[in-house]
Amino acid sequence: MSQAVSRTPAAMARRDPSARQAIVAACLAMAVVTGLDLTDGRLGLEFSVGFVLIAVTVPMAVDVRSLFPAGVLPPALLLGSLLLVCVFASSAIQVDGLAKDAGVVARFIAAVIDRGLTLVIGHGLALGVIALRILSDRAHWTL
Repeated sequence: MSQAVSRTPAAMARRDPSARQAIVAACLAMAVVTGLDLTDGRLGLEFSVGFVLIAVTVPMAVDVRSLFPAGVLPPALLLGSLLLVCVFASSAIQVDGLAKDAGVVARFIAAVIDRGLTLVIGHGLALGVIALRILSDRAHWTL
């Protein structure tokens, strides 16, 4: 008769992705979200929601000892995504008051300002998840 054995937290933690794997997965996911959102020719709400979900998922996926890269990732991920959109699909950046003939740098700055609230929400939630992960880590608090 086989007995169902539950996995211990240590055994489950060995399956956590490393920080590098989580960052690569986050970049790929952000590329997919951005590509899907650009099908209508402009960045919209899907980009923002996808970014927030990715920014919150990475700290939940990695090991507690790998939380620093997960905390630094959201600003870099948003800035990198917006820079790539500005370089390869600059017409997708449509901000009120932006000139039609604005260059890549002007579109990038306008896009970063336009998505500022998205960055604050995503990074704030990611830092909150990191704080909860650190506080709930029992191995850290045992003497």
